[in-house]
Amino acid sequence: MTNTDICNFLVIGVDTTFIAASAKSAGYNVYAVDYFDDVDLQWACNDYRSAIKHYNGESHKDRSTFFNPKVLLELAKNLAEKWRIDAVLLSSGLDDRFDVLCELNNIAPILGNSPSTIRNVREKQVFFGKLKELGIPHPRTVVVKSVLEAKEAAAGIGYPVVIKPAGGFGGIGTRAASNPTDIVKAFSSASKISDKVIVQKLIRGFHASISILAGKSAVKILSINEQLLGLPSVFQNEPFGYCGNIVPFQTTKSFFGKCQLIAEKIATHFGLIGSNGVDIVISKDGTPHVIEVNPRFQGTLGCVERVLGINLVDAHVRACLYDELPTIKAPSNFCTRLILYAPKRVVVPDLTTLKGVRNVPPPHSIIERGEPICSVLAEGESRKTSLWKATRLAKVIYNRLQPLNW
Repeated sequence: MTNTDICNFLVIGVDTTFIAASAKSAGYNVYAVDYFDDVDLQWACNDYRSAIKHYNGESHKDRSTFFNPKVLLELAKNLAEKWRIDAVLLSSGLDDRFDVLCELNNIAPILGNSPSTIRNVREKQVFFGKLKELGIPHPRTVVVKSVLEAKEAAAGIGYPVVIKPAGGFGGIGTRAASNPTDIVKAFSSASKISDKVIVQKLIRGFHASISILAGKSAVKILSINEQLLGLPSVFQNEPFGYCGNIVPFQTTKSFFGKCQLIAEKIATHFGLIGSNGVDIVISKDGTPHVIEVNPRFQGTLGCVERVLGINLVDAHVRACLYDELPTIKAPSNFCTRLILYAPKRVVVPDLTTLKGVRNVPPPHSIIERGEPICSVLAEGESRKTSLWKATRLAKVIYNRLQPLNW
């Protein structure tokens, strides 16, 4: 396959808006399957399907909790019957569904990691075993299926631990546990999302991610990013829930070198290609501990493109097909993405006129407490300025929401 063979991309996942916009900007026809019915996704697509459709006066309760990848697959098949699809670009939400990935790959080839490669980095017990062989720092991790197994695993690992769904995303259902009583509550939350549950040593430190681009012969770090998790200021009810990023995370040359070595070892061993992300926790001694690999485009895409001045879909295509990696300039600015969640049951006004708002819901949508409303992006010459601008825009949006009491 060459890029001249690709005219029509199918972009699929929970949140495809940023990828679709990037693909359109790179000159491709874009057909998208998305979970949320974002207005700005429609602007970026030739055609699209959403698992959720917003109608006046209608609410979709617990939208995030009961996400079903099979629904996205059926919508993808529907689009493929209508349009010629040359290749597939993956967003979040499908990483742990090997069956869905294989069926998608039959519709059109996934440009990036194959389903088998994705499975290899997402099968947690095997993945962390390989990290140990490679000498890559990581928290001790055990996969369990019952509360009893979780208690035994936590006792063996040593408290405190993190309990998370093996097949989850965005930090939903993830809880910390300091004793057996906590395990029961945490397991209940995680098991609502996935049959298999992960018990992992809690590493206290700074949450970050490494955005990498892998060709067949080389791996390059695009950026190291600050992760924003569980922020009360954006009404994220999940303690480890994803709230956005600040790009870049400023580091020393020594720390960057550690991350580069980790990226090279993981990408080379598992055969990763294209855009990938590595979630890490930086402990107090400055060690990056690998938490997981996201073997597809990440939620940092919009910020990374703005800070580096690149088109990430174009870079992904060139890395996958031609083993070409871009020259990365030193960042001269910062970009913050905040994901805003509903503080209570609300009606959302028309947000399309506000500059910097992404993942825009249709006007008059009803959003339940704790569910995502939209994203805001803001750039600045410093981290502080970028975050301040994003926070200011978030306040404007929150002030425009109309509360509902029924």
